[in-house]
Amino acid sequence: MRNEDSRYEAVRSRDARFDGAFFFAVSTTGIYCRPSCPATTPRRRNVAFFPTSAAAQGSGFRACRRCRPDAVPGSAEWNARADLVGRAMRLISEGVVDREGVSGLAARLGYSARQVQRQLNAELGAGPVALARAQRAHTARVLLQTTGLQAAEIAFAAGFASVRQFNDTIKEIYALTPSELRAARPGKGTRFGPVAPPATPGVLPLRLAFRGPYAARQLFDHLQRRAITGIEEVSGEPGARTYRRTLRLPHGTGVAEIDEVAGDGWLDCRLHLTELRDLTTASQRVRRLFDLDADPYAVAERLGADSVLARLVDGCPGLRSPGAPAPDELAVRAVLGQQVSVAAGRTLGGALVAAHGEPLPEPAGALTHLFPRIDDLAQATLTELGMPESRRATLRTLSSALADGTVVLDAGADRDEAEHALLGLRGIGPWTAGYIRMRALGDPDVLLTGDVAVLAGMRRAGAPAAGLKERANAWRPWRSYAMHHFWNAPATEPASPRPTTTESTGP
Repeated sequence: MRNEDSRYEAVRSRDARFDGAFFFAVSTTGIYCRPSCPATTPRRRNVAFFPTSAAAQGSGFRACRRCRPDAVPGSAEWNARADLVGRAMRLISEGVVDREGVSGLAARLGYSARQVQRQLNAELGAGPVALARAQRAHTARVLLQTTGLQAAEIAFAAGFASVRQFNDTIKEIYALTPSELRAARPGKGTRFGPVAPPATPGVLPLRLAFRGPYAARQLFDHLQRRAITGIEEVSGEPGARTYRRTLRLPHGTGVAEIDEVAGDGWLDCRLHLTELRDLTTASQRVRRLFDLDADPYAVAERLGADSVLARLVDGCPGLRSPGAPAPDELAVRAVLGQQVSVAAGRTLGGALVAAHGEPLPEPAGALTHLFPRIDDLAQATLTELGMPESRRATLRTLSSALADGTVVLDAGADRDEAEHALLGLRGIGPWTAGYIRMRALGDPDVLLTGDVAVLAGMRRAGAPAAGLKERANAWRPWRSYAMHHFWNAPATEPASPRPTTTESTGP
């Protein structure tokens, strides 16, 4: 929605579909908001539009206290785009600028710092430092409103270089001091922002925003079928489940808990972190796993134009394409699952974690380990897995390539280059490389043409399997979601024996 008149109509109708896609600011109040802000709609001549909150802040506007525009879902555009700007935005959301600076961001992207700065400013109205600053301010607000930490502790946990910088930024963005912002904490029933302080010390409760409908049951089914003992668990009955998993983070470790029951546009999440500096990274990794920045309206509009997919989209609104909190881990798990069933791949994953996983300092219920380090797997014999030597060699080859940088799977990786590098490794074929691209790199436009589960789903849905590639061109840039719709297609007739394959094991 690049036309400003169309954007204003979205503001007039308080259309939540565009929350995070753009922001609007009001010159007479000096405030910027999300499109769905419930306040009185300002006159058109007083409204300016911005692609990011950082751009609005850079123009001197402060965040609306009513709609909390910093708590919106991220734009789905950054996941769909494979260019410099899209890759940069994914890395900035991971906290790379805070940890490595603009030079580190540029090095990861393979461009000069000046070129990165110039392109982000030209397209987004803000450079990497301003974008990271806006993210730090949001992290600080979450900590102020969900913990009892002192302001100085929060300043450094959020990534600020000094308490003075923290105070100045909070006052500039929110027009409140840190203590006033803490006092303005939203109530439990609010739709926007973090929840009230936790009853359990050391737990950070978050409301992770998403847009549109959310098919939580299918995503939790997906995670439950693949949960590896020691690093993941799913408890509760369908409809009220909780997914828990361990996280290896830049400064420490963490445990994330996410509830299946969705609120009015959010999932409830609780983070247990050994280092509060990891809050931004941890929350972003959970968002990627649960595909919370997706645009289900755009997906439904494109896929719904296909006569067969239209029925599946209508029958399962808001279906997501699960990502991965740790791309290297997902790649190893994809290779583990080759040539075996989902259940067998899960068993192999449990054996790998038991033999090579890093024990948590203290177990958190059934969670006892972190996933093994890639460096360790590159040197391991892996005989405890009971797999043929050829498959163990593939695992070691993949781990070595990830460890030495031959294959790069971080948030800003070039997806084409990563897939090409994966295909250059002995034992990894097109399906595995495509599946890693879909989940580890969060690519919304992957077509797995040889997947027998997709073909079976197409048959159940009444779609001809012939000419899949040609037909799928009309599904761009959301072909990954089409794959998940076929994987989740309801059975309309007794299931036939599943064909065997050398690669595909389903989603």
